Amino acid sequence: METTELLKKVRKIEIKTRGLTSHIFSGEYHSAFKGRGMAFSEVREYQPGDPTRSIDWNVTARFNHPYIKVYEEERELTVMLLVDMSGSSYFGTKTQFKNDLITELCAVLSFSAIQNNDKTGVIFFSDKIEKFIPPKKGKSHILRIIRELIEFKPESKGTDIATALKFFTNAIKKKSIAFIISDFASANFEHALRVAARKHDVVAFCISDKREQSLPDMGLVKFMDNETGKTILVDLSDAKNRRAIETQRAIEDKKLSEIFNRSGVDFTTLFTDQSYVRPLMGLFKRRGRRF
Repeated sequence: METTELLKKVRKIEIKTRGLTSHIFSGEYHSAFKGRGMAFSEVREYQPGDPTRSIDWNVTARFNHPYIKVYEEERELTVMLLVDMSGSSYFGTKTQFKNDLITELCAVLSFSAIQNNDKTGVIFFSDKIEKFIPPKKGKSHILRIIRELIEFKPESKGTDIATALKFFTNAIKKKSIAFIISDFASANFEHALRVAARKHDVVAFCISDKREQSLPDMGLVKFMDNETGKTILVDLSDAKNRRAIETQRAIEDKKLSEIFNRSGVDFTTLFTDQSYVRPLMGLFKRRGRRF
């Protein structure tokens, strides 16, 4: 991609996602993702209604007047984006490809993080670790992440979520927020997910396209797996075949939901032909009420 075209795309995404972050997501993000705990801030005079358990008895005795300790949330967090760059992310049937949605979502989460003075880092993965960007603060760092999301070309097309989770658990020692952004077309990652979720606050965004949920009567259609290159012919004029595909997808979605629930991981599904604003707000608000 030419440099001028790349900069235009980066700027377009920045304008859209920063606007959403400033006007919609900022407060919800802060409520949904808490700091590490409470740190001592200052001592001030007792006021009616203050909890008596906060009284600093040493200072009170010294000045013969009640004083209380004031604590503040230790706000600074580390946010890690685990981003699926496999072949299946280059799929979409209407509004955009999955990887276009992933890019915008990562930008929104990143700008939300820097507005709250949090660090952001990225792990790009396929069936291996494609690239690791250590967490840092600042707008220039976020713009670098967006450029990489637009421009990066993975070496591999497969998906191995377990490998990404193991790398993340080993690389990031301090407790952090981890957003896994993928279509989860991967097997045998539950153990690695549970290990990561015991140490970190893990949230999953399942990226999907409506044609993965149901298919219309299109006659004889050739399907190709973007990750393996394998093709298959399916007669979609047969209602039984369409129902079988829909049933299998429903089974897979149910299994995925059960994995997240067993692992204690919050999740939501985002579709390529729908706005991500409402489901993202819904996730933030659910977490804000719970915490």
